[in-house]
This record gives sequence, structure tokens and C-alpha cells, in this order.
Amino acid sequence: MTQLNITIDSDQIQTLIAQCAANELAKNVLTTVFNQIMEQQRTEYIKANDYERCDSRQSSRNGYYNRDFTTRIGRLELRVPRTRDGNFSPTIFEQYQRNEKALLITMMEMFIQGVSTRKVSKAVEALCGETVSKSFVSNLSKQLDPIVEQWRYRSLKDMSYPFLIVDVLYLKIREAERVISMSCHIAIGVSDSGRREIIGLYLSKSETANTWADFFNYLKERDLSRPKYVISDAHPGLVQAIRQCFTGSTWQRCQAHFLRNIFDSMPKKTEKHIKDEIKAIFHMSSVESARELKNIFIKKYESNPKLSKACEILDDGFEDAIQILQLPENIQRRLKTTNCLERLNEEIRRRERVIRIFPNQASAIRIIGALLMDKNEEWLSTNKKYLDFDPAVI
Repeated sequence: MTQLNITIDSDQIQTLIAQCAANELAKNVLTTVFNQIMEQQRTEYIKANDYERCDSRQSSRNGYYNRDFTTRIGRLELRVPRTRDGNFSPTIFEQYQRNEKALLITMMEMFIQGVSTRKVSKAVEALCGETVSKSFVSNLSKQLDPIVEQWRYRSLKDMSYPFLIVDVLYLKIREAERVISMSCHIAIGVSDSGRREIIGLYLSKSETANTWADFFNYLKERDLSRPKYVISDAHPGLVQAIRQCFTGSTWQRCQAHFLRNIFDSMPKKTEKHIKDEIKAIFHMSSVESARELKNIFIKKYESNPKLSKACEILDDGFEDAIQILQLPENIQRRLKTTNCLERLNEEIRRRERVIRIFPNQASAIRIIGALLMDKNEEWLSTNKKYLDFDPAVI
């Protein structure tokens, strides 16, 4: 397994663990780790693998029994292995009490930071009291993949998300001895209750109308109902897929991206007051006032050869960028842009910068998925709504 060289800030990790003490992700991680380690301890006690016939075998497997084990992060439901002779007893419970903090910190590092098998093996060695192989650590991390996959493919049937915010970022992933760029599609849904939730994570090898359609179909296969508004940038393939997959939904063009497009068409030395006039158009809270300022700006500058292109872009994309003004004023600001998703992408970028190249697609899904799961639980655990609105008037 490819080693990832990562600098770990212990103080930050300590703070993370303290904040996530009741985190369901941490409980799932430890449950899987404990079950895997106890399984290996039983194999070592028996001195034979499953169905292996050899002279060194000293007993045989005899199923499992369930045991609740209380830790500082909550009660874990474990499957404890048994042997026919009844003499096998996992040492993990007493050793965990001595190493709980170190293990939890390291396992959360693996998921939230992206950690090498070498660093993970140190924690397992502290827990088991002996050296373990790299393949064991690799298999241990792979055993945790179903936790992320279950979250990625959870049903959305009983939820309604009137607002869907989507974006993509590009990752470097190793595939067949080559490093390729893959698009990571992410979706945030704002529910009828006003809470935001990360509802989609999907990798593909390009960003086209077809890959965006695949992403939206992945959401719909999990019973996502048609959103009333989809907020995104103006990538042609994305816009085409929105119209194809969400017929009847309103597309809101991200105003931050739109302003960037307009400013990029202007000379670099354009006076600040001209840019401020454009920004003022999108500070309006009603369609009528925004249109009025837009028309004034175009009439004022369209004959200027240095600004004619900017006026053309403004006029062509204006209507798609003000659709959100049909909504109550108190929720417009957070729906004008994809900024909340851009901030989430920055969280991913911070991890990606130290990893640089993911060893494979599975590791990218594992690390990014765990990060998004953690962030999602943080959002859902707060009592504060992201948007305060009456679904009946949307």
C-alpha cells in the first residue's frame, strides 16, 4: 500500500477528538477495529487459518458472542470470537483501557487526515502488544470502507430537499502506474427543516454532461425528490444535466462565479467604482430593482469597447443569476452562491495537499467520505438552522 507522508499536528488532533467524543463515526471505526483485532488474536491462538489443516492447530473456531463495551465515546456492540476449548480470551479490553486515547486519536487521524499504514500500525501495535504486518493494517482500513459506502448510498426517501447545491473538484489519483485527474462531485441538500446535509459524493474521470447526469441519477436512485432550486456554476455540461435530470427545477447560477466571469472579461486596470456598480446589481433583494440597475449599467457602458464584452456577459447570464430573488429576502444571501460548498472543498483541499496523490480510487473515497461524514454529523448536531423558511411558500 502506498505510503502517504503527512505532518500531524497533535494539538489539532486532540481538539478534534474532544469535539467528536460522541461522534458516531468514531464508534463505527472502533467497533470495526476491535472486531478485526480480536479475529486476528483468535487465529494466532488457534495457530491456523480458517479451514486450514495443520499439526500446529491447537483448537478450532466456535462462533461468536455479543458483548457491549463502554468507552468514552459511547457503548460499542462487539462480536467476540470463541474457540472449542473455551480457553481463548481476547486481551483487547484491558489493553484498550491503557491505550484508549492513543488508539482513538490515530484511527481518527487515518480517516480525517489520511494517514500511512506505518502510523496506523504503531497504534495497533500498542493495542495488541506485538508487531503487526502492513497487510494487516491495509486490510484493517479496507474493513472500514463499508461504513463510508453505507453513508454514501443511504436512502433519501423520507427527506425533501427544496435546495440542492452542487460542485466538483479535481483530485490526483494513481491508476495502473499512471496519475490521472478525476472529478469529485459533491452535493449539499437543504431540507424542509432548514438544515443542510451532505447527500452526495461521486468520482468520475471527467466533467461532462454525461458524468453530471450519472451523478444526479445516483442521487435519484437513492430516492432524492426533485429539488425546487439547483445552485451551481455555469459549466455547460452541468447546466445541461440539470435541465435533463431535474425537469421543472429552477437553476440558480452562482453569482460569485458569474461576477468572476464578468470581471475576467474587463481590463485589469478597470476602475474600482465600475466593478462596484456591477456588484451593487446583485445586492438588490428584488427582481425589479436588480433589472433596473443592470439596464442602467449596460446603457452607460455598452458603447465603451473595453467594457462591451462585460456588458454582453452580464446581459446574457443575468436572468439565471437572479432566480433566487423570487424567494423570501431572509434566505436569499445563502442561496445566491455555492460558497458553502466551496468552503467544504477547501476542507478537502487541506487534506489533499498533504496527500498529493491518492494511491487509488478506494482510498480517495475512504478519506474524503470520512471527512464529509464527520462534517455532516457536525452540521446535523447543531440546533441552528442553515435557512429559516416556510416550505409551503417556496
